[in-house]
Amino acid sequence: MKQSRLMSLIESIANVAVGYGVAVITQILIFPVFGLQTTLAQNLKMGAIFTVISIARSFALRRVFEAIRMRCAK
Repeated sequence: MKQSRLMSLIESIANVAVGYGVAVITQILIFPVFGLQTTLAQNLKMGAIFTVISIARSFALRRVFEAIRMRCAK
């Protein structure tokens, strides 16, 4: 069964939304270990930037693998 582009995007967004929370918490815990001092607002902004990049990457890879699957199914 083929996954639609919309469902690929929705799945990617859901996956990354959960990852966003994990990333922000990780930054809060790990940055001080490396001597990096950031505010919560800065952590949220950095997390947002990485989230947008991650959504685009995840969606693009999903579409590439879907194209490969469809080509092999012929």
